[in-house]
Amino acid sequence: MPIWKIAIGRYEEETHPNTLKMALAEFISTLIFVFAGEGSGMAFSKLTDDGSTTPAGLVATALAHAFGLSVGVAVSFNISGGHLNPAATFGLFIGGRITLLRGILYWIAQLLGSTVACLLLKFATGNMVSSV
Repeated sequence: MPIWKIAIGRYEEETHPNTLKMALAEFISTLIFVFAGEGSGMAFSKLTDDGSTTPAGLVATALAHAFGLSVGVAVSFNISGGHLNPAATFGLFIGGRITLLRGILYWIAQLLGSTVACLLLKFATGNMVSSV
């Protein structure tokens, strides 16, 4: 991989309103993905008396994660590219598709989105623990 493709970015780019809109899209889409995926695992575990570890429970949870990922990508693809994952963002940075500063902004938004989703699930389920 040629090193000249990696770019740091400029401060003006990172404070532009479109960049903040992109970070917000990553935040919301990651929140949707984590909330739907983990919430389905928690619900399936509660409804089936810890059946989320059975093969049918694992398939159901995997499908819920897939649908949550599809919705998250559909929400943010036209705005930010629909990364939803810090590893995908890192890969795009290494590939020269985004700058380092934008990648850091996306990472912060993605981590905050997943944290908020977990806090919402904790509040909504009464401190239920995910078994997935």
